[in-house]
Amino acid sequence: MLEIMQLVSTNVGHSEAISFKSKTFTTGICKYPVNGSVTLTEAGVRDDVIVDSNHHGGVDQAVYAYSSDDYEWWARHEDYDFTAGLFGENLTIQGLPRDMNVGDRLLIGEVVLEATSPRIPCSTFAARMQDSGFGMRFRKAERPGVYFRVLNGGEVAAGDGVTFVANDSSSVSILELFRFNYAMQHDIREMQRYLDAPIAIRFREKIESRLKAAEGRSD
Repeated sequence: MLEIMQLVSTNVGHSEAISFKSKTFTTGICKYPVNGSVTLTEAGVRDDVIVDSNHHGGVDQAVYAYSSDDYEWWARHEDYDFTAGLFGENLTIQGLPRDMNVGDRLLIGEVVLEATSPRIPCSTFAARMQDSGFGMRFRKAERPGVYFRVLNGGEVAAGDGVTFVANDSSSVSILELFRFNYAMQHDIREMQRYLDAPIAIRFREKIESRLKAAEGRSD
C-alpha cells in the first residue's frame, strides 16, 4: 500500500537548560523548525543535539517523527499552543498514520526511513511541557509518534512529499509496543513474536528482559 503524505517541518535542537519544579537540567528535547534542508544520516539528524545518549538516539532511534494531525487532536483537547517540534520530533509530518507496523518505511526523496519503536514519555518530556501530569495524558492518548532508523540518508526539507510503504512481513504495531511498555503481565508467545520484528535495540532489550522473567516464572 502506498500513501502520500507531506513533511511540514524539519526540527533541530541544541543543548538547552530547562527548569521545572525547582530543578534545572540540560536537554536536547527542545526542537525548533529550521529553514531549508536538513541532512539525515544513519546516526541521526546532522547538527541536532542529543544530550542523554543512554536513552535517546542511536542508529535504531535516529529520527523521531510526529504527526501534525495528532497535534491538531491535542489542540482540541488541551489549552496549549502545539507547534512543530514541541514534542521533540525531528520531522513533523501531515498524514503520518496514528499506528504503523515495525518495519514500515517512509520514502522522502532518496531518504528511506524504517519504523522501529514508539516514543515513551519520560520526566524530561514532563519538564518540556511544564506539566507533571502530561506524561499520563500522553500515554492515554496513544499517539506516541514513531522512531525510525535511516536506511538511506540524504537531505529533506519542509514541503517534501512523503510516501508510506507498508512492510507486509511484520505484524507488530507501534501501538502494540507502546501498550506493552506499560502492561503488568505479558504473554510469552507475543513477546517472542515482537522479537521477530526489526524493533529498536532498546525495546528489544526490554522485551528480552521481560521474556526471561516470564519464562522463569513458567518453569
